Amino acid sequence: MKIQYLAFIRLPTEKAHGLQIMKTCEALAEEGHEVELVIPGRKTHIEDDAFSYHGSIQNFKIKELRTPDFVQAGPVGFFISLVCFAEAAVWRISYWTADVIFSRDALVLFQHILLGKKFVYEAHNNPSWVSAMIAKRAKVVVSISEGLKQAYVMRGVAPERIIVVPDAVDLKMFEKSLSKIEARRRLSIPEGEKIALYVGRIDGGKGADVFAASSQFLPEGVRAVLIGNGPLVHNLKSTHTKAFFIPETKYVDLPNVLPVADVLVLPNSGKGTESARNTSPLKLFAYMASGIPIVSSDVPAVREILSDDSAVFVKPDDAQALADGIRACVEGVGVGKGENAKALAIRYSWGSRARRILEALR
Repeated sequence: MKIQYLAFIRLPTEKAHGLQIMKTCEALAEEGHEVELVIPGRKTHIEDDAFSYHGSIQNFKIKELRTPDFVQAGPVGFFISLVCFAEAAVWRISYWTADVIFSRDALVLFQHILLGKKFVYEAHNNPSWVSAMIAKRAKVVVSISEGLKQAYVMRGVAPERIIVVPDAVDLKMFEKSLSKIEARRRLSIPEGEKIALYVGRIDGGKGADVFAASSQFLPEGVRAVLIGNGPLVHNLKSTHTKAFFIPETKYVDLPNVLPVADVLVLPNSGKGTESARNTSPLKLFAYMASGIPIVSSDVPAVREILSDDSAVFVKPDDAQALADGIRACVEGVGVGKGENAKALAIRYSWGSRARRILEALR
């Protein structure tokens, strides 16, 4: 097939959606299909090209449209830029010769629902009236979690139209990685300490604040380390001096970053549906591929992937409970769970994900 992926994003980007889109296109192309990723000409501060930055094989095309970029002007500017992009995509021959249009941007697809093109909508957030309308008209709706699927069903989308396909990991990335000693020297982390590591956005939904707070309850010789950026960085640095903060790193560097850890932490908040039920965190699958024991908030989205055999689960939004889980993991409860999670990661390759989506399109 000829597949055209429409993505209203700047590329390359440090945000997770850029990596997810690039890997999806790569995997679809690996299955023998002709894939074109169409993006707007938005400004990006990253100088690397998209393929090298995101660690993708150059087996598909990226077409950048010269459309207005008013995103920095606020919501109105964002909407104008998006509409211009969606309209410009329709005026290209490759749009009309494509067998299927693929996108995770409901507002982009909204302009196209009357054009008769077959499209796949990949849902990543709670349904709005626009995304629910799009989902009802899609050939296939790809939901990244069972909780998100049920949210769309509640909005009137037929369950048989929706397939649940979580995010994935490039297992080849983890075939070669630094040793623990080398990784810690690279990041200037002391070798004698036990490290509980969180990688990702530093905000409340991801639970980074709870993890930072847990640092005060950790025993001597166990340190909480957070790698990432986000709105809470400066506040958490000043209020939780026992936690160690490192600037964000590229996703492709994770095989050389995760080995610093004795425990990997996934402290998703249980207070909101996005973080508790709808998400499929890319870092979860990277954690699994590393083989390092995982301590996770006990939320439904993670329970869809892991069990008590492959992770230590703790009460969400509870710094003391998280610290207790980390302590137990360090003291031996996590033995074997990391390897079990690594064995499970084989099920979540980008290739297997692409094949499930393609099968649903037949």
